[in-house]
Amino acid sequence: MSLNNNLQPLTETPATTSFYNLQAYTNCFTMYESYKFLNVIFRASVIPGALMLIWLTGIISLAVVQLCMLVFLLIFVGFPLIFRYSITLQRGILFLTFITYPKDLDLSNPATVGLFGTRSLNLSVLDPDAEERHDGVRIGVWHVLPLQLAKRFAQELNIDAQAHEELENVAVEKNEELEQLLPVLKSEFPQVTAENEQLFYERMLKLPGSIVLYLHGNTASRGSGHRVEMYQVLRKLGYHILSLDYRGYGDSDPVAPTEEGIVRDALTVYEYIRNVTTNPVFVWGHSLGTGVACHLCSQLSLNFKMSLPRGVILEAPFTNIRDEIRLHPFARPFKDLPWFDMTIARPMYTNNLRFESDQHISKFRQPVMILHAEDDYVVPFELGYKLYRTALDTRAKAWGPIEFHRFSGDAGYGHKFLCRAPQLPEIVKQFVDAYRNEEF
Repeated sequence: MSLNNNLQPLTETPATTSFYNLQAYTNCFTMYESYKFLNVIFRASVIPGALMLIWLTGIISLAVVQLCMLVFLLIFVGFPLIFRYSITLQRGILFLTFITYPKDLDLSNPATVGLFGTRSLNLSVLDPDAEERHDGVRIGVWHVLPLQLAKRFAQELNIDAQAHEELENVAVEKNEELEQLLPVLKSEFPQVTAENEQLFYERMLKLPGSIVLYLHGNTASRGSGHRVEMYQVLRKLGYHILSLDYRGYGDSDPVAPTEEGIVRDALTVYEYIRNVTTNPVFVWGHSLGTGVACHLCSQLSLNFKMSLPRGVILEAPFTNIRDEIRLHPFARPFKDLPWFDMTIARPMYTNNLRFESDQHISKFRQPVMILHAEDDYVVPFELGYKLYRTALDTRAKAWGPIEFHRFSGDAGYGHKFLCRAPQLPEIVKQFVDAYRNEEF
């Protein structure tokens, strides 16, 4: 009996402690929620309140106050409400297909932006969401040859090697297999013309080498200046680059893009590559393209009939659209509004505009390399690092490793110009060389 009496306090104390801890936690949570509510009320009323105070001092007239209040309501109440109920506006602001540069760019002729040895082609995407297009959605694609191949076949491609400094300076590496095939290929293609161009470029894809499937971000087209600069970096490293314009962009069909739709576009190009060659493919996404890349690879991981990519490179990635839209410069005037989540962030999720890279990155096994500049104000650096930490926590240990490379904000690369970082080529080369022959 005495033993039970001695043990009784020991069994009651933890329960009592837990009760008081729970009560304290509840009180703290209630206080925090009250603080949030008061903070929301303050932020919603600060501008109208400031206008009223200025009016009371006699600095402005009542008519000016009324006009300012009307503008406030239109911008900070009317626009969010329209955004909430307009999927067209949501897609327009997310994909920004109406922003085009450079002007009058002829995407059918890549040489106009300095990409000699490049083929422009069209692929058809079978899309159940665009049933009115019986032949599918047509998307524009570029196939950029590695610089070494462009130099070897300069005569056949009608390239004036002396007119291009990069061709003059590139060193042609010895490759026994290619050396043996070279006479056969040159006799088969004495001149690359419109009639044999497809066959020539597809034969080039079959030669030993690595391939980069490049998925660009929103705005403009595959011919934008910073994207062309990145192709130049990658082709100097000896890689084929296949870059596409999603539906609604560039010279692709003017179909309203959706997340599922542009992932389907990327999948079509990947399938095209796989139907031509078994050479290793690396998926490279930039900005919005990182969301496409992660979603694409998560889908490919469910396909047991197709050879998978050897690695994924994410340049300026984000975790998901909800996080990105909160931190995007366009959202800064609105993000502190009490109704921001209800009218802007949540409706995009409801309409399947999510790009949940933080979910998709845990569903494929391939190695991932993340590149992010500290002075990126479009997709803040913290989102790229958060995605890296999420990947470390959620991916299996036996899967491909995760690398993170930060680029100093002092260099001024920002959101679009990591292509100018002198250390980038070596970083990419080490990653590709490490995993081009590995399967996970």
